[in-house]
Amino acid sequence: MDTAVLEAKSSRRVRVEALAWFALAGVVVYVAIDVLLKFLRPGYSLLYNAESDYGRGPWYWVMDLNFLLRCAVSLAVAVALSRAALSRAALSRAPRLDGRARAGVALLVTWAICSGLLAFFADDLEGQPVHGSGAVHIVLALIAFPCVAIGAILISVSLRSDPDWRSAGAVLLGVSIAGAAAFLLLGTAFGHKHAPGGLYERIFLGIEMLWIALAAGYVIARRPAATEAPAPVTEGT
Repeated sequence: MDTAVLEAKSSRRVRVEALAWFALAGVVVYVAIDVLLKFLRPGYSLLYNAESDYGRGPWYWVMDLNFLLRCAVSLAVAVALSRAALSRAALSRAPRLDGRARAGVALLVTWAICSGLLAFFADDLEGQPVHGSGAVHIVLALIAFPCVAIGAILISVSLRSDPDWRSAGAVLLGVSIAGAAAFLLLGTAFGHKHAPGGLYERIFLGIEMLWIALAAGYVIARRPAATEAPAPVTEGT
């Protein structure tokens, strides 16, 4: 195989791994910021206050940074997964991304964009009148949450059907199903004043961020398949 081709493949692999490492590190920082916010705003309840409530009042900008970080991390893992699939397809002539994976990536990107936009539209606290910014915040969240829940399942199912990703896909599918269950649990708290909606939301977001971290980790750990090895040179007779 031509040296230039090998170098190009190696360069693509490095870029994919860099995106995956960024996503993995970003999830760790995201969780750390969430923990920090609890200490910065001790008056908020982990059971009843939504994560978005930290976006109003003192230290609001810390929560806004976390929204933007969630956007960047999600986009990074979406691109990393897509490029890993494209790289394999170019070498093995396997399907690039099936319909489920493409739909899942599109939903993951939608979740990422909506997460980033949340930083610019502060929510209204429970029991307070809903203003323009708060209404937009609710709409963005209502778009983002089901997108990541469904998108993670679609991508996981697609990966599970790929021999090179079967074990990873099985784990990711289990986590994504747990995330969907948490999303449904969160839905039961909607409109119920005394339901621990804040806790349900944190469980849901925690599971989805775990899915992102695992997906990034599998991209990093994955090694080129046998079909990616240089073809042996044969001598003419």
